[in-house]
Amino acid sequence: MGVSTHRPGDLAALSGLSHLDDPLRRQLYEYVADSDRPISREQAAMAAGIGRTLAAYHLDKLADAGLLTVSYERLTGRGGPGAGRPAKLYTRASREMTVSVPPRDYELLARLLVAAVEQDASGAVQEAVGRVALDAGRRAGAESDRNIIAALRSCGYLPHVDDDDRVSLRNCPFHMVARDHRDVVCGLNLRLVEGIIAGCDHPQAHAELTPHPDRCCVVVHGERLTDHNVRTAFTR
Repeated sequence: MGVSTHRPGDLAALSGLSHLDDPLRRQLYEYVADSDRPISREQAAMAAGIGRTLAAYHLDKLADAGLLTVSYERLTGRGGPGAGRPAKLYTRASREMTVSVPPRDYELLARLLVAAVEQDASGAVQEAVGRVALDAGRRAGAESDRNIIAALRSCGYLPHVDDDDRVSLRNCPFHMVARDHRDVVCGLNLRLVEGIIAGCDHPQAHAELTPHPDRCCVVVHGERLTDHNVRTAFTR
């Protein structure tokens, strides 16, 4: 089967995403992406149950493909002579990669729809969008065995349990559109997450807007969010 595209960005994205075809490389990527701090080669190797050299090889390939970013830090906290070389650390790249064959531009569609919401002075369109997002969230919750973390992950939020009653969402699924239409998109995120909570039948939980430059604007609070039923989502 031949693949044809007229956009160089699509070819770069296709090349980058092809690196995730390898199961081990995908496992390492997901481990780094799920972490709230930079990951060393040793940590990645231990998590994957492989040697450090093999982990380093795959991590560097993911970095070369633009899927991970690299930084250096002395993990001992020491400096000066005798402190040793800084460790090479990896984090999830903020760059987005999408491929459509044949070419499609769903981001443009999203921007047009969001712009229409913003131009509706009556607020009726935004209210309708909120209802649809709430219903979509309810379905995601029901389809995830009423597990909040699993439902959030299925919607692309990359949830991270900060403590016993707070879950932050380290990825906004609508990031590219949110940059220019923050109010509308953040409101949509809030309604979608509220729908997930309702669909999971978790009355102790609630969502609130807490804007942050590097993650989704919504945070989930609630008692016993880290009980066994919720934690199982991280092992699926």
